[in-house]
Amino acid sequence: MKAHNKWLTAPLAAGLSAALLSGCGTEQGSGSGGPGGGVRVGMSDEILATDPAAGYDPGSWLLFNNVFQSLLSFPKGGSAPEPEAADECGFSAGSKVYTCTLRDGLTFSNGNKLTSEDVKFSFERALKIADPSGPAPLLSTIDKIETPDERTVVFHLKVPDASFPSKIASGAGSIVDHRDYPADALRTDGKATGSGPYKLDSLSDSEATFSANPGYKGNAKLKNGSVTLKLYRGDRTALSKAFTDGDVDVAYRGLSADEIAALENSATTADKGIEIVQGSSAEVQHLVFNMKDPVVGKLAVRKAIAHLVDREALVENVYKSTATPLYSIVPAGIAGHNTAFYDAYGAPDTAKAKKALRSAGITGKVKLTLWSTPSRYGPATDQELKAVAEQLNASGLFDADVKSVAFEQYEKDIAAGKYGVYVKGWVPDYPDADNFTGPFFGKDNVLGNNYENATITGTLLPKTAAAADRAATADEYGRLQDIVAEEIPILPLWQGKQYAVAREDVTGLEWTLDASTVFRFWEIRKG
Repeated sequence: MKAHNKWLTAPLAAGLSAALLSGCGTEQGSGSGGPGGGVRVGMSDEILATDPAAGYDPGSWLLFNNVFQSLLSFPKGGSAPEPEAADECGFSAGSKVYTCTLRDGLTFSNGNKLTSEDVKFSFERALKIADPSGPAPLLSTIDKIETPDERTVVFHLKVPDASFPSKIASGAGSIVDHRDYPADALRTDGKATGSGPYKLDSLSDSEATFSANPGYKGNAKLKNGSVTLKLYRGDRTALSKAFTDGDVDVAYRGLSADEIAALENSATTADKGIEIVQGSSAEVQHLVFNMKDPVVGKLAVRKAIAHLVDREALVENVYKSTATPLYSIVPAGIAGHNTAFYDAYGAPDTAKAKKALRSAGITGKVKLTLWSTPSRYGPATDQELKAVAEQLNASGLFDADVKSVAFEQYEKDIAAGKYGVYVKGWVPDYPDADNFTGPFFGKDNVLGNNYENATITGTLLPKTAAAADRAATADEYGRLQDIVAEEIPILPLWQGKQYAVAREDVTGLEWTLDASTVFRFWEIRKG
């Protein structure tokens, strides 16, 4: 099966206004709920799955992260996973054996006891079902799982995988009740049995309701007793109207860059009782080059493009500064990030672009088509690529145009090698440099651009994968990013920001926006 990822399923299709509300209290949770009332949240996505073995889209993972527990979770503002359903976890045997001890007294929302049997069952089930829309590829390094007693789980890995804790801290690590889920098929009743902070009370095409789980034991301290999630299924106008009319308290994943910018710049926003909270994000977007294409397969052409693309203009004019320029494949805020592309190419420079082409014997205008798919990467994607084409053409060195197709056709054509240059967006599964490198350049990588580099795949990726001390990987990740900047199989464009738009009686949003990509309800308080 092809390496799975969120840019193939449901990245931030509605634009850069995504508000991934996250954050984790440090106090022992109480399922009775906090002093705040119920919170109404609106988003443009839908929830495609209630079974953790099937879902791999933002809406489904939102449900998983609130209804199910994982052995580990990400603390607010942090990228290093900490124990959640587990009391403690640790590596041995050179990052090939990972052992966790469960908290005492864990139960599912139906009252059943949660033991190591459920943990083993959950992971083996996801791998056995291997649903095409599920997270099984994130668990692919698991060889076997042992449960010496009710509270101990031992993962034996096929290869050293130091990012394994981050992988199982994501929605892929959701623990289900082995008595409520079939071992070799998906659950089909639309219900969910977990041990997380919330219970799923109801789910329809337009709404999901959640209430505090009284039996929850974990790190989250709930600041509300219930959450109603309104699903607008891609209708940004309806989401905007719902917020304006007071039907929801928080709006995210749907308001356009123009709408966010207008609210930020409006002198009356505060007077209307509206608060806009900005946070960090690890969402990125790249131009991808087919290395076998007769035009951009030439390094000189890719270098010329790298010298001409003006990221500052793109984020200012197209995205209204709701993104920041990105100069490497590992975004800012993720350990190991550098600015390899800026170091190599600097600010836009037509003279340097011309020199790159002429030194390779290219004297005429380079004819080029940039391929786009706004149905997947947001309504501004076509506008963005047209702006890139205009930048290239303004140099007098290119004759570039843009063509846009539906996502299904887009992916088929990429797989068939029909495109020379195309756009890809990426929402990470976990906040580690591994998730911005391994999927791009490892085996069965998701770029589909015929790029191979033996140093990356043979040395750098294996070495970083084996390093349990993630801080010790900085040199290897730096070298990897430098190689990519030298060979330019992709050109990073921008890194997103996160926004939550809320009413003034909603608090806690300042603790909810970080790069973990986990949407946690419990930090939000109303009243």
